[in-house]
Amino acid sequence: MTQNSNDLRARRTRKLLRDALLELIEERGFDAITVEELAARAMVSRSAFYRYYQDKYDLAEQIFEEAMSVLLNAVGEMGMERPPQVWVKFFEHIAEYERFYRALLGRKGSLWFVRKMHASLADMVKEHGRVPSRPNTSDRPVYTFPDEFVPNLVSTMFVEAIIWWLEQGRPYTPKEVATRCALLASALFKEASTWQ
Repeated sequence: MTQNSNDLRARRTRKLLRDALLELIEERGFDAITVEELAARAMVSRSAFYRYYQDKYDLAEQIFEEAMSVLLNAVGEMGMERPPQVWVKFFEHIAEYERFYRALLGRKGSLWFVRKMHASLADMVKEHGRVPSRPNTSDRPVYTFPDEFVPNLVSTMFVEAIIWWLEQGRPYTPKEVATRCALLASALFKEASTWQ
């Protein structure tokens, strides 16, 4: 068998397992799912599942990390010229992977995933609020955080905004919801910068 057909088989198996995960979360909830059920729904063997993933958490985490990698690459390419654009790109990403986020952040989702999302967003907030190594020459203030309080607060706001936005059927465009969230975060950063 050629390497190309092995790669094709691996991609197909991963896709089947990912689709099965989302279907089962939507039906029964993340916590109730077993590896045996995932493999059966995907019509692959358990050994095929374990060839690619350690458990259901590893499967969900790999999907999340791939999605976040796409987002962070896009954010990295745009630099900090227009910080609200970072959040527009973020909500466009959420819209693109809506089914995944709706499943894992929704009522049948997982507290484990909510915490993972929260931590990733807190890291993103810290990264894009840090004072650059060179002096700030833009007209926008750049904030630093003496502890985790503000990044955690902002990441919680963003997670809750995502959940609300998806549950309401995305009543605002990604740009509108990103702008509102970015304005709230900016106000919080400004206030927090006055704290001693």
